[in-house]
Amino acid sequence: MAMNKEELLDALNSVTSIPVIPFREAKIDYGAHAKNISYLMENNHLDGDRRRVIGIAGTSLIHHISADDQVQLMGFTGEQMGGKGLLMAGIAPNPIEDAERLIEREAALEFPPDVYLVMPLTGVGNAEGIFAYYMELAERLGRSCGARLLYYLRNQAERDIAVRLMNESEHFVGLKIGTTVDDVGPIVAGVEDGAALVIWGVGDRSTGPAQRGTKGHTSGINVVVARASDEINNAQRRGDFAESQRIEDAITALEDIRFRDGRMYNYSAVVEAMHLGGFDDVDGGEGGPFNPRVPAEVVEEVKAALEDIVQYH
Repeated sequence: MAMNKEELLDALNSVTSIPVIPFREAKIDYGAHAKNISYLMENNHLDGDRRRVIGIAGTSLIHHISADDQVQLMGFTGEQMGGKGLLMAGIAPNPIEDAERLIEREAALEFPPDVYLVMPLTGVGNAEGIFAYYMELAERLGRSCGARLLYYLRNQAERDIAVRLMNESEHFVGLKIGTTVDDVGPIVAGVEDGAALVIWGVGDRSTGPAQRGTKGHTSGINVVVARASDEINNAQRRGDFAESQRIEDAITALEDIRFRDGRMYNYSAVVEAMHLGGFDDVDGGEGGPFNPRVPAEVVEEVKAALEDIVQYH
């Protein structure tokens, strides 16, 4: 049974783990993916017996697999979670007709996604056009399959219309901020109480945004150091920002590698950490499309960053 909106917003005030999709010989390694999902589900350190939130999205390399593979992957992930967590599906929004069909196909799965993250638009567009198309899309999908949507903000020019979508569409339930901390205050102030959740979307360096009002954050390293991300969220939910910052400081070196130079190692630094940790309960694969293993000098950086946080695995 689908959660009501209040329950859903509270569940999303958490760590949204966005694990890498492991590849071998240029194909998804489903055995490795199953291992990673099991690790996340079995190593849940969230307080209050809260559900694990798992998203398959940009950091996972969702842009680099076909629609058919996305449906298969979401179905497989949902089965591995067994209805015991909350599943988020990243959706590239263009062509918009293809995105709509993809959401409807995923909504028909035995264990469908609970929410759909509308990824940043590629190609030419403007804010008013995005608002109009997404309002119409949300209404159609709300009627056809009950889809509940999150908006991923990566362009500050879309900030105002993103807030409007939260307030004017009952089907948009969350806004993931992927710009800068400077956008947090205006967005939190603009989204009406209870309309949607404002989530920090630039990794575990989330203490500052949480102090400004975000609820929950996304994590690409949760599949490596689950306890670190979980404890950051636990601390933020109870208002202990000093503890949140203490753990954030420990993982900052790894996050700095991931997000440098336009996020070029967002995926591959996580894969490297999974290998370097010597863990037997996760599998990073061989590197993915457009994202090979990192250069030797970066391997050494990842190794050094991991030394101080391996206990959080």
